[in-house]
Amino acid sequence: MNANQSPVPPPLSPLTPPAVVPAPALAIGTPLLEKGRGVLSGVTFKLFVIGVLTLIMLIPIAKIWFLLSERQQRRDAAVSNITEAWGKGQEIIGPVLVVPFRYAVKVQRTETVNGKPTLVETVEHPVAQAYFLPAKLKMAARLAPQERHRGIYKAVVYSGELAISGEFQPPVFDDLGVEPERILWDDAVFCLAVTDLRGVAGALSLEWAGKTVPLIPGCRLPGFDTGVIASLRGAMSGATKPAAIPFKMDLTFNGSKLISFAPVGVETEVRLAAAWPDPSFYGAFLPTQRAVDATGFTAQWKVSYYGRGYPQQWTSLGGGPTADKIRESMFGTSLLALVDQYRTVERALKYAILFVVLAFAGFFLFETMGRARIHPVQYILVGATLCLFYLVLLALSEFIGFGAAYLTAAAASSLLIGGYAAGVLRGVGRGVLTAGALGGIYGFLYVVLQLEDYSLLIGTAGLFVLLAAIMLVTRRTNWYDRDAASAAGTPPPR
Repeated sequence: MNANQSPVPPPLSPLTPPAVVPAPALAIGTPLLEKGRGVLSGVTFKLFVIGVLTLIMLIPIAKIWFLLSERQQRRDAAVSNITEAWGKGQEIIGPVLVVPFRYAVKVQRTETVNGKPTLVETVEHPVAQAYFLPAKLKMAARLAPQERHRGIYKAVVYSGELAISGEFQPPVFDDLGVEPERILWDDAVFCLAVTDLRGVAGALSLEWAGKTVPLIPGCRLPGFDTGVIASLRGAMSGATKPAAIPFKMDLTFNGSKLISFAPVGVETEVRLAAAWPDPSFYGAFLPTQRAVDATGFTAQWKVSYYGRGYPQQWTSLGGGPTADKIRESMFGTSLLALVDQYRTVERALKYAILFVVLAFAGFFLFETMGRARIHPVQYILVGATLCLFYLVLLALSEFIGFGAAYLTAAAASSLLIGGYAAGVLRGVGRGVLTAGALGGIYGFLYVVLQLEDYSLLIGTAGLFVLLAAIMLVTRRTNWYDRDAASAAGTPPPR
């Protein structure tokens, strides 16, 4: 062998494996993969998944909410069609005595004089209106409510009878600055503004100072389009005498939803009666006396003109109230539907996400403390059933009323989830417990919905008690040990 040649290493035996240098062992729990696997399989991650599923449940809840809004709009359109054909909500404004008068006004015109434009001043006497309100006013109304249907929807309408009486003081123009010779007594009219006169039966007449005067359609009160007027030609000959002028008239009408009155008298007294057990009194004045029972209600108002914001007399030249100012002083009664199922379903729907949270929390406790395993798909099916409860409630309430619809939907939802839980949790007892707990929560919600004034208080107290019960059951649970056991694949500690 040449001294310059390098020695050749001996060939490796095919039976001798190459030497492998062992890698240094890593400490337990440091690999990222193993650490991530522990978190992903732990209770904390399960809570995260349930939270995501709860947010997903907001999608069907929102869809049901939009459907509820659509059904409400269809109901409102049907009710509007009924009331438009029958009669609108009635507003009774008046009566008002309207007396025209002439007044002088200087007018400047440009005229051509001797071929040159010249400014000429003349005096004209246009006609204005003076308005006088009654000194005493009494109105007695009796309503006969009834329901009208269009498809599955209904509206509350009524037929009404109104008796109006009182007296006017003779009109005095001294404070208005009108000379007696400019007053057009023969053109004076009696005016009563009424929103809708389609329910009037027969001819209307007015008794004015012992004389009978026919009433015709029309309205002279600014801002109000419909009503009745009576010409007082020849009936105002005694207007300059100090004696009061009595009047009386009767009116029949159709209306819907509400009726309201304007306190136009120095002293205004209104009596209202209807066979409706659920009135809602509203406006600038509440009844001084009222009685409400299952057969209907009676109410009485006594209002002084000191409580309103407009005078007893004015002219069309200024100083008079606008229509909005008069409406601000009005009062009356609204005839509400006994049960508005859409409003109640809307209130129940506000608790939908709370039901989902409570149901998911119950299944989570079964899973972590009862050694059961529940897949996210099973959580979704339970959440879908809870959402379907509100859809069933909405659909049935349109036909059988809210109470029966709620009982049916709650029973169906509780039994379905209870039967499903018996299979998922591998125990009939657990299924019965789930159904019973869910039925109890549904019952509690029904009580809260019925107690409108105390719903917030009762609901808050119920949630506090439920949260306290969950905290009591889980007060000794070591969630870190359960995370560690879940990561190691061992049964969780009891």
